[in-house]
Amino acid sequence: MSCQTGLVLALLWLMLLYLAPAKGESEIPPRAFLLLHPSWSTTFQGESVKLTCMAVPSSEKGPITWCHNNNVWKTTSEEIQIEDSGYYQCKTQRSHFSEPVHVEFSSDEVILQVSPHPIFEGDDVFLKCQRKNGQLNKATYYKDGEILPSSYSDTIKLLSVSRDSSKYSCTAFWKAVFNIPWSKASKPLKLQVQELFLPPVLKLSPRQPNEGDPVTLTCETRLPPQKSHVQLRFCFFKDGIPVSDVNLETRPPGGQLIEGENLILICSVAKGTGTITFSWHKDGTRVSKKTQQSLLAELLIPTVKMQDAGRYYCVADNGGPILSNRKEVTVRGLVSRPVLILRTPRHQAVVGDVVQLHCEASKGSPPIWYQFYHEDVTLGNSSAPNGGGASFNFSLTEEGSGNYSCDANNGLGPQSSDRVSLKVIVPVSDIVLSLRAPENQAMVGDEVEIYCEALKGSPPILYQFYHEDMALGNSLAPMGGGASFKFMVTTERAGNYSCEADNGLEPQRSEVMTFDITGPCRSRAGLISAGVIGGLLGVLGLPIAAILLRHFRTQRKLGLSAPGASSPSDWQEPSFSRLSSTPPQEHLHDGHPAFIELQPIYNNVNPEGLNMVYSQIQSSQPRNGNSANSPRMCQKDKEPVVIYSELRIACCDDSSQQVSNHQEGDTEDYENVPRESAALDH
Repeated sequence: MSCQTGLVLALLWLMLLYLAPAKGESEIPPRAFLLLHPSWSTTFQGESVKLTCMAVPSSEKGPITWCHNNNVWKTTSEEIQIEDSGYYQCKTQRSHFSEPVHVEFSSDEVILQVSPHPIFEGDDVFLKCQRKNGQLNKATYYKDGEILPSSYSDTIKLLSVSRDSSKYSCTAFWKAVFNIPWSKASKPLKLQVQELFLPPVLKLSPRQPNEGDPVTLTCETRLPPQKSHVQLRFCFFKDGIPVSDVNLETRPPGGQLIEGENLILICSVAKGTGTITFSWHKDGTRVSKKTQQSLLAELLIPTVKMQDAGRYYCVADNGGPILSNRKEVTVRGLVSRPVLILRTPRHQAVVGDVVQLHCEASKGSPPIWYQFYHEDVTLGNSSAPNGGGASFNFSLTEEGSGNYSCDANNGLGPQSSDRVSLKVIVPVSDIVLSLRAPENQAMVGDEVEIYCEALKGSPPILYQFYHEDMALGNSLAPMGGGASFKFMVTTERAGNYSCEADNGLEPQRSEVMTFDITGPCRSRAGLISAGVIGGLLGVLGLPIAAILLRHFRTQRKLGLSAPGASSPSDWQEPSFSRLSSTPPQEHLHDGHPAFIELQPIYNNVNPEGLNMVYSQIQSSQPRNGNSANSPRMCQKDKEPVVIYSELRIACCDDSSQQVSNHQEGDTEDYENVPRESAALDH
């Protein structure tokens, strides 16, 4: 025997009992009912639920009939353990089948649970959003797609539920990998609300009274055992016509409104006499009430809001309340200005990071369509069928910096969010190190420059320069580009050079550049003196040069100097034309060829009546100091140097004779003349 066949027989038995004579005890058989433990109608697959069959009287012994999706079996146990989804019923020997209870074992990650079970009209129930093997940050609850007020919590409570076709759902929110917010919606669920009591039966005792005999009228129904404390109101009628065919209508027809419009609810009866009380109810809660001698009454709800949406019915009462049909009223609201939240996995967004844009309008009827933009260029879109927000994930590129925004639209007009700025940090890469020397071949004493540049990378960039992995110094490029480092060439400067670029992410090194120092030292002073002396000998010949040297030697021994000549203390060391950016400890030692101390300068000398004029003669030699110990000193610069410049021969007839006589008398005085160049040896 199927469950449906059992129900039909039970109803026939109930009708026969209603027609039977009244007795002292009620003839209406009780209906069994099911208890669930845990008391949620939906649970996760792999778990189990215990069902208990209850009936009155509870002490009754005998077989229990169970029914699962039309499959019937009997057992002596009033408790069973189940793990399969479907509709379940039970009955005892002296009770009807319980109302079917649907138990769902879900494989979904997020489910909506309803408690307690069974649910009767007027009960308060709890909704709980659950995630399998995980915690929730928050949950949002919906009724027929509309967000329920104050629903951002773990569990919510519904007051005084009724038997309707409303469907409930929830959306769970939690943190996923890299702490990125995530959300998922449950399947819609319809509440299994049972009737609070069976339809009443009117009984007359005695059934065929004689005129003048007392008559007893009994209005009989039965409450379920767990609702035995509920007080019922009974009404009896005589002659007067009770109200019937109560009907509810809405204006506009269909009950679909936009937030801000007016709603009119019209309650009417087909029959009824006397004063009739009309009342209007929303989701089981009375909204308003009127009493008048009319078959029709209207209720105006001006400027409807989103919370005015719901299922309405009216009640007409002139001695016995009669309920109308139910009407669904929907109120569609304009979306509010959405808020855009940009979520990155770290404090500063870096190329390659996965970024989430979350756009949410706090108000507005679903479904809501969201559009995401980067600098007014569409990135993508997403929808929220049940309201709330939507997200869009993407990977950052080098062009990802700029302003982001979103639009929300539910068909009643779009709304745009404020712009949110994002700066994407590009790691440094492609580090190039190059050498900038004054000539093709760098030599000791030259100033050279090494230049480091990251071809890619967000500023500011800090550059660090290395010689054989030892830090030389650093330089900052606030606006990007490259940076340079200058130093004087010494023999110790040969070797491997590299640089490193860092903008706060992973620092990157350049390839190693080898710097070889080859060729002789640059001795500019020696080159100048050799050239001048060579020119002097070419003009005067060796005898005249010897006379000049002897004269200058005598002047020095006597401590004489030409008028206007400068003393050594008045001479200042020459400075370099290019400044070095090296640290102080990297400057040249005093023994460098450039730091040569010049000896007395002789101007406009006419020695011993010779018809010659020497505009300037300089004698130079290395400074004493510690130049001898300096490894950077060129050895050829240690010799004293005589520099001659601008020679003019006076016109005189006997000049050659004077020169000849002068040579003969003074040859013994030239034995200590410095040998400045190969030209003097000849």
